[in-house]
Amino acid sequence: MPEVLTPVIPQDITVHLGAPSANAQNVTVNFVDYVKNVASSEIYPTWPEEALRANIYAIISYALNRVYTEWYPSRGYNFDITNTTAFDQAFVPNREIFENISLIVDDIFNDYVVRQGEIQPLFTQFCNGTTSTCAGLSQWGTVNLANAGLTPYQILQNYYGQDIGIVENAPVAEIEDSYPGVPLRVGDSGNNVKIIQTQLNRIARNYPAIPKIAEENGVFGLDTQAAVKKFQQIFTLSQTGEVDKSTWYKIKQYYVGVKSLSDLVSEGITVSEAQVPFATQLREGSQGIGVRTIQYYLNILAYFNSNLLPLPLDGVFGPETTAAVRQFQQYYGLPVTGVMNVATWNVLNRIYSETVEFLPEGYSGEFAKLYPGYFLSEGMSGENVRDLQTYLSLIGKNFEAIPEIPVTGYFGPQTREAVIAFQNAFGLTPNGAVGPITWNTIAEQYDFLIGGNS
Repeated sequence: MPEVLTPVIPQDITVHLGAPSANAQNVTVNFVDYVKNVASSEIYPTWPEEALRANIYAIISYALNRVYTEWYPSRGYNFDITNTTAFDQAFVPNREIFENISLIVDDIFNDYVVRQGEIQPLFTQFCNGTTSTCAGLSQWGTVNLANAGLTPYQILQNYYGQDIGIVENAPVAEIEDSYPGVPLRVGDSGNNVKIIQTQLNRIARNYPAIPKIAEENGVFGLDTQAAVKKFQQIFTLSQTGEVDKSTWYKIKQYYVGVKSLSDLVSEGITVSEAQVPFATQLREGSQGIGVRTIQYYLNILAYFNSNLLPLPLDGVFGPETTAAVRQFQQYYGLPVTGVMNVATWNVLNRIYSETVEFLPEGYSGEFAKLYPGYFLSEGMSGENVRDLQTYLSLIGKNFEAIPEIPVTGYFGPQTREAVIAFQNAFGLTPNGAVGPITWNTIAEQYDFLIGGNS
């Protein structure tokens, strides 16, 4: 079952003390303290507990929606939310916190409202219900409903609909900018590529000039590049075909906009849309192609660097893999956890690519070259594609299930079909793209056929 990226509760939230464009101070506060402050500013501690809880659920969900959608960062601001009620919810620095409100927040700070079947925290719009009214929750109205015997959940249903749910005990984590830190380009792979593909395809429904990406598989191919370039053209960005920070957040901004994720009535993000093809963390006990990939990278680096540990390429994250990851983290100045997280993977991927790039010409001799450091997919061309076709052509002469293909240097439909046939024959994911494990398996078979050792 693919992993699903679901919202987490931020440890801290940055509040702008003014309107979004005002020259005002930013303060970063603990999220729980933020909710206590807003609740003590927005509602009265003398209200019935059911009304207090319903309002606090709304306050939490509203703030989480702003954080999850990166509403302000995607527009170039350096904060998560404002304290101006014309835009957001009240926050008064250093104000008194009411004891009963504090206790309720401690109980439910990691619970939030969603639409059933959707992922994002609901944009729980609210107003006081006396001097201002809105389509969402009426703060004073919750008092009457509570006095009538309704539970907090029933009060929320009264305002937000019968199809809402409450996510309970969501994990707490430090929230960083969603931008991966380096531009995404052709040949890259990973969950961030999948996110961009999903968002561009949805934006394309409103902006049909953007070509659809055939497969949202986390592999940055030429069709993804074409969609990025057209998006950049439409929104007056540099047409590089790479997703740099400005393009990343512009895509995010328009994705949130076309799906109305920061509106009370939104299209929503479904579980299937939030699925990602690669695990966000690999640790002892993990198994599969992701583990084989990091083992392959670590083995190649250990061959060139005696400070790193070689390990078996078995796809099982056991003690040997943990030790190798820890040794890599220590050598490159990363937190030594033994867990392959995003930060460690980014460094591992960069060091591997640099190592392969600076190998001398003809280093591999007559044997297959090392994986070039990026995915090969349909539409690409060049020396690495020519090498791939050379290996597959020989394999196709010896394996009936794999078609023999011409060596042209262009990755066309014939090459893709041969790759899929090879992947099926050797128990790999048949996606038609050549990543590190597919390349390595092809290389092993090629070396065997020309008389070398795997």
